[in-house]
Amino acid sequence: MRIAAFQMKAAGGDQAANLARIEKAAREASADGAELLVAPELAVPGYGAGDEMRNLAEPPGGEVVARLALISLEAGVAILAGFAEAAEGSTYNSAVFADGRKEPVIYRKSHLYGDYERNLFAAERPSACIVEHGGLRIGILICYDVEFPENVRRLAQAGAELIAVPTALPASDHAELIARKMIPVRAFENQVFVAYVNHCGTDELFSYAGLSAIAAPNGNLLAEADEKSDTLLFADIRPEDFAASAAANPYLRDLQF
Repeated sequence: MRIAAFQMKAAGGDQAANLARIEKAAREASADGAELLVAPELAVPGYGAGDEMRNLAEPPGGEVVARLALISLEAGVAILAGFAEAAEGSTYNSAVFADGRKEPVIYRKSHLYGDYERNLFAAERPSACIVEHGGLRIGILICYDVEFPENVRRLAQAGAELIAVPTALPASDHAELIARKMIPVRAFENQVFVAYVNHCGTDELFSYAGLSAIAAPNGNLLAEADEKSDTLLFADIRPEDFAASAAANPYLRDLQF
């Protein structure tokens, strides 16, 4: 399966503008043969929407999810994008897997990062959220979730072949370590693909590291973005190409507790 990762500069608080940009990227991704487009964490409201986030939050049956499903149907590509979810009396930092031909699947972030997120969102219990698309089993995490090896291992043990990670990694002195070293290690130690898809640029509250990447099970990067540019990355996900790596590094088979 060909996938696309959309590193974007989202407009904080402007859901209409961000949805329009995701739609444009979806059409471009589909035209290049992609069957899945991954957008960043809270790509729809913009990660830096701040206190407006709660007002922008919508239920799973709301307009945001319906719009993403329609874009998916019209563009012919499934979409995974972050949005603010209003549910059960709380607001969640969520991602929706929208395939216009199927019911949307929602994943809620389990590991909230910093006071900014903890003041805005409720944390969900860790889970193994996996969707099947185009014959590929896709696990979903959000940003800080992937920095805990237990979360990736849980998905790998549940049979995920690709782990898609919408993220909002801020610019910092350790951002490159996470994006360029930790992410390939997560892929290698679990023999899975990892699509790590970040924001770039700045908004009113944050500066973002960019550095989106798609890592292969052998730890190599199949595609990578720079720190600053809106970028649409592509990679062909073929698990059978990495059978030798899995055989040489059988971590899941040999794991003991």
